[in-house]
Order: sequence, then C-alpha cells, then structure tokens
Amino acid sequence: MSEPHSDRYSWRLVEFGRPLQRFEGAARAPEAGEVLIEIAGCGFCHTDLGFLEGHVKTRADLPLVLGHEISGRVLEAGTGAEEWIGKDVLVPAVIPCGTCELCSSGRGNVCRNQKMPGNDLDGGFATHVTVPANGLTAIGELPAGYDVADLSVIADAVTTPLQAVRRAEVSEGDFVVVVGAGGVGTYACQIAAASGATVVAVDIDDARLVPLLDHGVTGTVNARGLSARDVRDRVREHAESSGAPHTGWKIFECSGTPAGQETAYGLLGPAATLAVVGFTREKVTIRLSNLMAFDATAFGSWGCPPERYPEAVDLVTSGSVKLLPFIRKVPMSDIATVIAEAHGRGDPRRTILVP
Repeated sequence: MSEPHSDRYSWRLVEFGRPLQRFEGAARAPEAGEVLIEIAGCGFCHTDLGFLEGHVKTRADLPLVLGHEISGRVLEAGTGAEEWIGKDVLVPAVIPCGTCELCSSGRGNVCRNQKMPGNDLDGGFATHVTVPANGLTAIGELPAGYDVADLSVIADAVTTPLQAVRRAEVSEGDFVVVVGAGGVGTYACQIAAASGATVVAVDIDDARLVPLLDHGVTGTVNARGLSARDVRDRVREHAESSGAPHTGWKIFECSGTPAGQETAYGLLGPAATLAVVGFTREKVTIRLSNLMAFDATAFGSWGCPPERYPEAVDLVTSGSVKLLPFIRKVPMSDIATVIAEAHGRGDPRRTILVP
C-alpha cells in the first residue's frame, strides 16, 4: 500500500438525490470484534447509484458513507480481532452474523442479521472504515502489476458471479451464456471459462463485448435491435460452431434490466439452468410454464458468503481471472465526476476510488 493518509475524511450521503458531502475526521475506534481499516480502494457499483438517487433506501439512517467494494490494511483492532492488525484485507460486501440458522447452513449471503457496508453501516468512500472482523479475507502476495486497491472489486464484482457460477455447477464441457457484460457479467464470463465452459456473452455494447474475446469468451452477440428469436438463433449458432451441446445451457442474467431478463428467460431450453444475478425494480412478463416444459431450473443469486472469498482471490492471483483490463483507478476527490459518468454508458471499466 501507499503511505498512510495524512488526513482522514469521508464522502457522505446526507440526503437522497443530492450530491455527496465531504466530512473531515476519523472513523470511530473499533470495538470488540471490529477492525479499523485504512482504505486502499473502493469500487463504485451501480448499487451505490441506486442509493444515491433514492431508488433504493439504505437501511441505516443518513448521513451515511456509501461503498461496499473495499480493500485496505488493518490499522487497529478491538478485542478478539488483534490477529488482523497489519494485514491487507478484503471486506465482504455482505457481512453475515456467522451464528444464525442460515449462516450455519452455508447461506450466510442471505443472513437476516447481515451488515452491508454502505447500507447498514458506513462504507468505503473514505480514507478509513470500521467494520466487523467477521468474514475478512487476507490478501496474500499480489500478481505483477497489481496493488491492493485493484483487488477491491473482488468484493462484489467477482464474488457475486462466482457464487452464481458455483451454484449452477458450471464445469468442463458446459455451454454458458452471460447476458449483460458489465461489471459483474465480465467476471461471470471469465469464471465460467476458467471452469472449462464454452462462453458466449450477450450485450448491446461492443465496447463491453469485444475485450472479452481475449479473456475466455468464445463468441459474442450484440443484441441491440435484435428480436428475442434473433438473439437465440445467434447464440445457437455459436453453440453449433464450437461443438457445444444444444441442451443443458447455463444462462446468467447479469444486466439487471428488464430487457436483459426477458432475453435470458427466452434462452431457456431443455434441461437449462437460469441464474438471475442482476437486479431491477421493474417487472417483466414471462411464461412461467417454460420452466416446466423444458424441465429447466431457475434461481436467484444474491451476493456471496465470505467463505468463498479466498477462492475469488485465488482466481485473480493465479491469473485465471483478469482485473486490470476491466478496471480504472480514479482519485476519490473526483467522486462527483464518477457519479455523473455512471448515469450514462461511458467508460465500461469498473471504477475504483482511491483516497
């Protein structure tokens, strides 16, 4: 990491729909089971945009520091968490309690007592943050060209699709279709390819699709202006040309848009699996009986339990998943510009805010 921050500040949401405000001052001291982290980087996610605009309300009262893709170094620790002092870590985007029935059954990602930085407690748009030590993941030796800030996006953009891909049991010889090649879909493609699947990506922006051809994706479909039937036909052509199976497709909806969800559902066929990874508040109209007719499976996938985070880190540090072509680092002082850009389809890379 770089030299310690000489000043301490945070960017806080004071009122929904209004610009963030900078506050000077330190994060609170850690209590028992908590750590104080000097932030190396924090990814900017469209979930943050939803909170900013008030489309999704935070569970904690305002003012609140947003940001849930956090990497950094532990500076201080409360009782019981001293082992983390001096370590570079990832903070889970969702921190489970670790003791409830859901956590005990391996479903800590939907723990009803979960704490999400930037939603339930202050997040990473700051120089420092205090969080529970439960679920922290140590960052070991970094690959050449990477720093700790680069790995911040693992905490959502990589772990979220990893959870979905593992739940779908993607393996050698599978045919995978990823709808939506944004911050999450990019890594869904790479993880599926690293698992031995033939992967086709569907999006409406060639700037997002073309780079994936160098990172495990076999074919792409630009769905702009195409009917659902046309999209399906082009995906089928990719399956045929690559020798992939015509049935049992594994489809990942990562766009979080009504059009993307309808497209993904329209790709269902015999013995297919559909994972809904993207989120939208909008409703879509589907014929649910398609699941019955195709003997297909559909499931939703929310976040990722912390016990899977080490695998995500290993995928990156081993080179199986590449981050650098798909991220950019921006000074946290430029956060207002980043927010403005997020309203359009500008730079397709994931933005990491660096204090």
